[in-house]
Amino acid sequence: MKPNRISIGKSIPKVDGVQLVTGKPAYTDDLAPRDALIIKILRSPYAFARIKGINKEKAEKIPGVECILTHEDVPKILFTRAGQSYPEPSTYDKYILDEYVRYIGDEVAIIAAVSEDIALRAMKLIKVEYEVFEPVLDIENVENHPSKIHFKDRCHSNINIGFDPEKNIAAIYNFGYGDIEKTLEECSVVVRESYRSQAQAHAMMETYRAYSYIDQYGKLVIVSSTQIPFHVRRMIANSLNVPISKVRIIKPRIGGGFGGKQTAQVEFYTALVTLKTGKSSKIVYTRKETFESTTSRHGMKIDVTIGADLDGKIKAVDMHAISDTGAYGEHAYTVLGAAGYKSLPLYNKVEAARFTGKAVYTNRTPGGALRGYGVTQGTFALESAMNELAHRLNMDPAKLREMNMLKKGETSKIFNMTTIGAGSEPIMMDSCELEYCVKRGKELIGWNEKYPRREISPTKIRGIGMAIAMQGSGIPGIDTATATIKIDDNGYFTLLLGATDIGTGSDTILRQIAAEALGVDNDTISVFSSDTDLTPFDVGAYASGTTYFSGNAVKKAALEMKELIKQEGASHLKIDVEDVIFDGKEIRNKTGDKKISLADLSNRLIYKNPTKQLTTTASFGTSDVAPPFISAFAEVEVDTETGKVELINYATVVDSGTIINPKLARVQAEGGAVQGIGMALFEEVREDSRGRLITNNLMEYKIPSRIDINNIIVDFADGYDATGPFGAKSIGEVVTNPAPPAIQDAVFNAVGVRIRSLPITPEKVKMALIENNKG
Repeated sequence: MKPNRISIGKSIPKVDGVQLVTGKPAYTDDLAPRDALIIKILRSPYAFARIKGINKEKAEKIPGVECILTHEDVPKILFTRAGQSYPEPSTYDKYILDEYVRYIGDEVAIIAAVSEDIALRAMKLIKVEYEVFEPVLDIENVENHPSKIHFKDRCHSNINIGFDPEKNIAAIYNFGYGDIEKTLEECSVVVRESYRSQAQAHAMMETYRAYSYIDQYGKLVIVSSTQIPFHVRRMIANSLNVPISKVRIIKPRIGGGFGGKQTAQVEFYTALVTLKTGKSSKIVYTRKETFESTTSRHGMKIDVTIGADLDGKIKAVDMHAISDTGAYGEHAYTVLGAAGYKSLPLYNKVEAARFTGKAVYTNRTPGGALRGYGVTQGTFALESAMNELAHRLNMDPAKLREMNMLKKGETSKIFNMTTIGAGSEPIMMDSCELEYCVKRGKELIGWNEKYPRREISPTKIRGIGMAIAMQGSGIPGIDTATATIKIDDNGYFTLLLGATDIGTGSDTILRQIAAEALGVDNDTISVFSSDTDLTPFDVGAYASGTTYFSGNAVKKAALEMKELIKQEGASHLKIDVEDVIFDGKEIRNKTGDKKISLADLSNRLIYKNPTKQLTTTASFGTSDVAPPFISAFAEVEVDTETGKVELINYATVVDSGTIINPKLARVQAEGGAVQGIGMALFEEVREDSRGRLITNNLMEYKIPSRIDINNIIVDFADGYDATGPFGAKSIGEVVTNPAPPAIQDAVFNAVGVRIRSLPITPEKVKMALIENNKG
């Protein structure tokens, strides 16, 4: 029988919901000082060049120009902008400003002025002389390319990640078990195919922005729309050679991040200007800058080989990936690895499995963290190959998966050999509900009735496809989180969180966990989050770790607070603590003849016994692996005359353990599905032959609108993970991963053409139909 919950499982509105819908000022630019200097960045017009000289004399003479900084004016300290725990597994290959520019849009100079108009006018007067080099743009022709994007003596890595700048290689990631070649030779059916997933933009509503000032104690304060305030503090201190005690990062409300704001972007420039001038300063990226000069999803080419017997038992899986990390190596190693170690465990019964891959430098906009973090790319390749295998075997793809996929109570050799959780004991999937996800998904989409295709008219054919996926719940053995709870007067509490709400509702979720553990009403808890001076350490909002890691820390702190309340109540009532009952409102003995309200007890502690302020702090870190799982089923209609693909129905079933807040979980699932649908059908970061971004605005870069996605059906498995807070696992990223392969197979089942390079555009479909004499 399920326990009677106070808060868990309730669709409680977001703590800041009313303020959001009523337009209350809460975002970074709303809060910036009105007299802040305005910062603009002069950017490179070339994909790869060396700055031979910069003449800023005329620009500096314009009244209102406060300062113009070039690579000659800033510290030459290497760092990475990747928001990762130290020591970061990303190459240190970046200066704040460098004499080399490595993609069109790279930073050349920082201009600060009293107004935007003046800053832009000054920018036009800066004259730059470049030595232009041949850019590296083809990911399959980097190692022997005459241009070397980085230089051995001007970059390094903290750990051995296969970094080789002489070959334009940012990272290498290899793992596996068994004899792949021998096992494949023994297979009756072998599928060998190559799949390409494109660079994808975050397209968050709020662009990158920050402002800074010097406070009354001489501390540099940066208010930033960031997912990683504590990592940003470390980066700023290190890159500017400032004591970390002199840097404070405050995160206000964020208008979306999707992983983009896990990479520090704008904070360095406002910090530099404020330190240089002593004045407050502000930088707000335009939409064009957000597209051109931040990061995108890593484009990948993944070759997959799958071997099976005639009954459908998969015996070997081999994946080889090339990942385009762009001009800088932030997140290169970890995104590449995730493409393998968070997709291959889905099929745990194989005799041999191997993943090999390299992340390569090109003169493109850098790759970075984006929802799914490499697993999306790996899932597209692996699940597409699975669907092709099912077709070759003349087998229902759902049945093929049911035979071979990871099930509850099982483990995978991959789990026990990679960094996601290697230990002495086998890592068992005691909370895996994949079987239910597949079964329920088939029911929701009407699989048995619709598979594989239905002819609607002579030119309109509907097909149906599926895929499964997994992700992680934070990074085991690396990520940590801490929470502090203090009791206030009148029986209220304050929850202090380093965790960063990026619009996902984590402040609300974590308050629910605290309320449940304390046994009190949600409304008695105030939440304050993400200020490096006031809140405890948290790695930030990434890797789908907030509910799992921060939630566990919150639960521990709340349970400790509950015990302190019972102890103080027992002391006041002069009874044994074992005889105390605390119901969230009052503390009493078991007979009920002695009692005191929580409000009275807290007031006595605060006002009459000031040496007894109740505060608890708890931290959480673990090597446990608690992956969420998902199934996705897509029904599409293909117009054979035009090649247009219309998504008719999309059903997804998610195993995220206990669902803390069903309404917020549903919103996460729907939003993640839409991003996966966008990747499958619409979105693509594209450059011209020189490396100049073409899709640098929302008119050119197509994201799905409501009419593009039609009917999305979301359901949840009734799961429970014993290591998670009240049984919860993550949900934020896994919901994106299965959409592209499910849609791709639906198109194939409809019209018999398989598009192995995303997105699946009408042009690609029509050309394939023509080549196959079907259109």
